[in-house]
Amino acid sequence: MLSSPAPEPGRLTTGRAGRLARFTVFSLLLVALAAALLAGPMARPARAEGTASSVDVQAQLGFDGVLKVTEKIVFTGSVPAEVKQRFELRDPLPQEPDRERVQQVNGFAAKAGGQGVTPTEVRDSRSVTVTMPTNGATELELTYQVSGAVITADYGTTALSVRLLQGLSLQVTEFNATVAIPAPLANIDCTAGPPGSDVTCDFAAGGTHDAPNPTFRDGPRGENEEVAIRIDFPADAVPSNEVIETRWTLGRAFSVGPLQLGIALALLVLGGIVLFALHRLAGADARPGGQIAKIGEFAPVGDGESEFRVVGEIRPGQVGTVVDERVDPIDVTASLIDLAVRGHLLITELPRESEFARTDWVLSRPKEADPSELHPFEIELLDGLAAPGGEVRVSELSDKVRASIDGVQDKLYDEMVANGWYERRPDSTRNRWTQLALAGLIVAVVATGLLAAFTTFGLIGLALVILGLGLVFVAQEMPARTGKGSAVQAGLMALRSDLLSQPTDQMPAGQELRELSEVLPYAVVLGGAERWLDAIVASDADEDPDSTDLSWYHGPDNWHLRDLPDSLRNFIGTVAGNLFTR
Repeated sequence: MLSSPAPEPGRLTTGRAGRLARFTVFSLLLVALAAALLAGPMARPARAEGTASSVDVQAQLGFDGVLKVTEKIVFTGSVPAEVKQRFELRDPLPQEPDRERVQQVNGFAAKAGGQGVTPTEVRDSRSVTVTMPTNGATELELTYQVSGAVITADYGTTALSVRLLQGLSLQVTEFNATVAIPAPLANIDCTAGPPGSDVTCDFAAGGTHDAPNPTFRDGPRGENEEVAIRIDFPADAVPSNEVIETRWTLGRAFSVGPLQLGIALALLVLGGIVLFALHRLAGADARPGGQIAKIGEFAPVGDGESEFRVVGEIRPGQVGTVVDERVDPIDVTASLIDLAVRGHLLITELPRESEFARTDWVLSRPKEADPSELHPFEIELLDGLAAPGGEVRVSELSDKVRASIDGVQDKLYDEMVANGWYERRPDSTRNRWTQLALAGLIVAVVATGLLAAFTTFGLIGLALVILGLGLVFVAQEMPARTGKGSAVQAGLMALRSDLLSQPTDQMPAGQELRELSEVLPYAVVLGGAERWLDAIVASDADEDPDSTDLSWYHGPDNWHLRDLPDSLRNFIGTVAGNLFTR
């Protein structure tokens, strides 16, 4: 039987030792790697450029409230080429963001390694930034003074409130400060952290017999972080030198405080009463004198029949002006229809040149019509259209015709006064009051700007603007009718009621078209035109064209009375647009 040779003792020992050595090295490498991984997060980084090992502040407060500060910065490791520090000059007051404490920080001087260097300053309204070269020195010193840091506290006491570390372009490992004070302190406080932090700093003490001057410690702090201190003094110990300025804000300018709001509301109430009284005194119509003036009536002429009669020769153009105190486009177009019904004008609708072409009309002025019965505004309107025997197309109404509208309006307004319906022309009264209202509105806007810029009473200015706008509205209502005018107005309202309620099928037999046509211009102005047009349509009892059945409105050869409502609506809209559109 074959058997394996026995190993040599020397070779067995050498193999085991090698394997043991390799295992040991591998284990050590694993331990080293684990140690590195564990130690990495806990290891402190090496000091980089921009880190100060310490910042030491020595400050002295004088009886005049001026704080003189010496700040020493010590570097260990690399030194930055320059250091910047930003000093805040304004702090909003608690609960009053529109008021700020203002400090003055000036008198800057710097040393690098004991040698004087020149700091540069960049100032704006809210801060000053100082830049200091280091020249490679490991110690930098900055001196400056602060005025306005002694503030008025409660019950006549004062307090030094200042940031001893702020806006530094460095990370600070350790911060120390000592403040020499001219009087015993009552209390001290210290906060540290980002701007606005209320976290208490690491150490603050002082005011004892052995250590009368307060000292402060904190750290580490990041770039631009702060250490703010407050040292309270008894009354009259250190005089206050705080400066408080008011900052303009929209909320402050238009404050809704009790005083401002109360005055604004009172002004609105009183102003509203004044506007109402002003309108009642100057713009209210006089009471009708005597009986209501009758403008038109439906007089019985037979059993179940009545005819429309105009009383006092008040024409549709005058009706609209009395009702709303203005000469409107509808007043002029109603006057054209009335003149046509009375035989002073013929309205002829032309056939359309194509299916989608616009409708056009010819306005013809007969030679035989007697102008002696016409009002001045009606003569002005007709003369603006055409001479007797002439004609004009609605689509060709020229600038001359448009210009005559101003004359028509003037004569209508003059007739309002001549007839005793108004003491003054409504347009003149309205314009005068509107000019006064606009002047008042401009004054209110200017006053609002001044109040908002320099006071907290901008809300009062807004109340004035509202009252100014109210006066603009009231100005449109200031034309006042006389007693006679009020009687005419009442008569027009009675006629309107009749136009809306009078049966339309009671016109004398054989005279329906003439009577209905006489009603139509007044219904166009006062209301109810649709029902009277329907009555004209209802009078058409056959299928024959009715192009000339109306004496005052002729249509194309295939035109029927049932087409009159649409034709008349188109005519009114087109004429008003051509005459009044500039």
